[in-house]
Amino acid sequence: MPPAWPVSVLVLTKNEEANIAGCLESVRWADEVFVVDSLSTDRTTEIAEAMGGKVYRHPFEGFSQQRNWALDNLPFSHDWILVLDADERIPPELAAEIGEAIRPTDNKADGFYLDRRLCFLGRWLTHGGLSPNWILRLFRRGHGRFEMRPMNEHVILTGTAAFLRHPFDHLDNRPLSHWIAKHNGYTDLQAQEYLLERNGTLSKSLRPRFFASHIQRRRWIKTRLWNRMPLLLRPFVLFFRNYLIKRGFLDGKAGFIYHVLWSFWYPFLVDVKIVERRMQLGKAAEVPEERANEVATAADPCVRPSDSTIR
Repeated sequence: MPPAWPVSVLVLTKNEEANIAGCLESVRWADEVFVVDSLSTDRTTEIAEAMGGKVYRHPFEGFSQQRNWALDNLPFSHDWILVLDADERIPPELAAEIGEAIRPTDNKADGFYLDRRLCFLGRWLTHGGLSPNWILRLFRRGHGRFEMRPMNEHVILTGTAAFLRHPFDHLDNRPLSHWIAKHNGYTDLQAQEYLLERNGTLSKSLRPRFFASHIQRRRWIKTRLWNRMPLLLRPFVLFFRNYLIKRGFLDGKAGFIYHVLWSFWYPFLVDVKIVERRMQLGKAAEVPEERANEVATAADPCVRPSDSTIR
């Protein structure tokens, strides 16, 4: 392998001091690394700069917006861009494969799907529908852009795509409490996305099609099947599919904990928040505009009476 492959790496961060060093260490083979930081309050940027990362600070507006801002504004030196999260790593085998894949004499693709493998509670999870997990993360500059969605954004690629054989790693060094807090925040975005999709007001830059790419097929299943299932029932179906039919139980205790959280708790919380938002929207439609400031209270039938009304 040469001293550095002609690849520009893009990493998004926000308070990632526990992960950023491992991430940047895994891409030392790349000629340049950009870190776009969403105003961290820990040592993330200090560590990134010490490891040679080019740090840019930009307020977080959304995952798609943050990545597209980077694609539009950073001074990339190379034709190939690799997009990573701070809790992801590129093993040496994949680094070597990337170097070979982007050789001008051999390469005819404009982007590459990488297989992300997950380590959870110290165990690699390989069942339950988690593997393979193909994500387009490597693409030619000017040929990829992220679709505008609150969650589950994909790269819209102009050109042809291929697949690399070796996986990259999702390896978060933070405690499980952080995972739970982070995914609780994601449920807000997921609920928002569901309502936008059902109302037909969400960007359709990636067309859902069953007989197309695997990403378009997954989007078709999500919009045509998953989103039409009864709320609050969906988590039971997903857990049954992933843990039993897809054999998530073969990953032992870690697999059981993961699927209780990911396949049941997470989608159940999403559904609860969708129900709550629909109740609030229904209440808002029932009151005159001049009483809009009372909607939040009116939407809660269990609001406690004020002290002045208690006898």
